[in-house]
Amino acid sequence: MQPICLSFDNGPEPEVTPLVLEVLARRRIPAMFFVLGRHLADPARRALVERTREAGHPVGNHTFSHGVPLGRRPGTEAVAEIARTDELLGELREPRRYFRPNGGGGALGPHLLNQSAARHLQASGHTVVLWNAIPRDFAEPEEWPATARAQHAAATAPVLMVLHDLPNGAMRHLDRVLGEWQDRGVEFLVEPPAACVPLRAGLPQPGFAQYVSEDSAP
Repeated sequence: MQPICLSFDNGPEPEVTPLVLEVLARRRIPAMFFVLGRHLADPARRALVERTREAGHPVGNHTFSHGVPLGRRPGTEAVAEIARTDELLGELREPRRYFRPNGGGGALGPHLLNQSAARHLQASGHTVVLWNAIPRDFAEPEEWPATARAQHAAATAPVLMVLHDLPNGAMRHLDRVLGEWQDRGVEFLVEPPAACVPLRAGLPQPGFAQYVSEDSAP
């Protein structure tokens, strides 16, 4: 039975993120949160990011707009998506400077980054955190628990699962799913599995190049 590293993308959302934090606190489960820069201009949302950090959960950069994957954008545009969010996060992103590119539905491949983005992440000492389990709670708010169970049951390596603190009703199932795993003795990891970290503190790890494409034309 493989351990799980939980992560939550696309927040913070005032209608959902507090519930997620409450469930994690009650069950004493760690998680990672990858936030969108465009949310951080809202004081209420920024306060949720601060609350997340205060609860001990690391916060990472998940691009500014979560639009077209960075590997399909011009170089300067891709770098701006990262740098603008870093600036808005400020000290909230320290000390690890976690970054997660958007995959356009959870796919992995060279569309995640372009060369300009990759160079920027290396130069600024970022740690890139990917994934190996996507239950699609963002699209299937009622069906995702069964998918998550199946993905975990089939795993042959530690799982880095991506969920989303979005206001679509999916997270009302979170407490039950986590409780089932805890009852079965599943370990929840604080650190992301090494296989899902292709760039660590700016240093490329084996396989990093497979997530980097040529810069698109402006």
